[in-house]
Amino acid sequence: MRQLTLAEMGAGLVLIAALTLPLAGCSSAGMSAFGGSRLDIADLPADAALTEDAALHEARAHFRNDDFGYSAAYYKKAVELDPDNAEALFGLGASYDHLGRFDLSDRVYVALIKVAGPTVQYYNNVGYSYMLRGDLKQALISFRKAEQIDPDNIVVTNNIQLLADASNSVGA
Repeated sequence: MRQLTLAEMGAGLVLIAALTLPLAGCSSAGMSAFGGSRLDIADLPADAALTEDAALHEARAHFRNDDFGYSAAYYKKAVELDPDNAEALFGLGASYDHLGRFDLSDRVYVALIKVAGPTVQYYNNVGYSYMLRGDLKQALISFRKAEQIDPDNIVVTNNIQLLADASNSVGA
């Protein structure tokens, strides 16, 4: 299987962001198998008696399947059951980012830093959020903070490279 080059991934990221954000308000695009839009935050049944572990299990599965409306709903349920669950907060913030709901992801990241602290994963996720918004300057600031904490982190290094590639393709 051929692996994408960083330049191809960077161009793809810019294209994905450009295509995804306008669709966030479109209710007919990206229909979920459950009947709702993958681009809207799903409503869970009021009588859904979920444990924190069950909510996280469902959230992870929906996130892996790019069904961010349901992943957000299940991560939100997990956060309601345990507001200090860092995994649930990370997942909720990332789900909101993929839905283009940056107003909500910003609130999650404010709560998350209080729970998880200024970690590599925190700054990497915030940087990725800014990159999805097209705010490359703020993305770089966050990625550099992550890099200062762990200079050998390959995920952060790759995201900085993606950002550089995206910047070069925007400027080209």
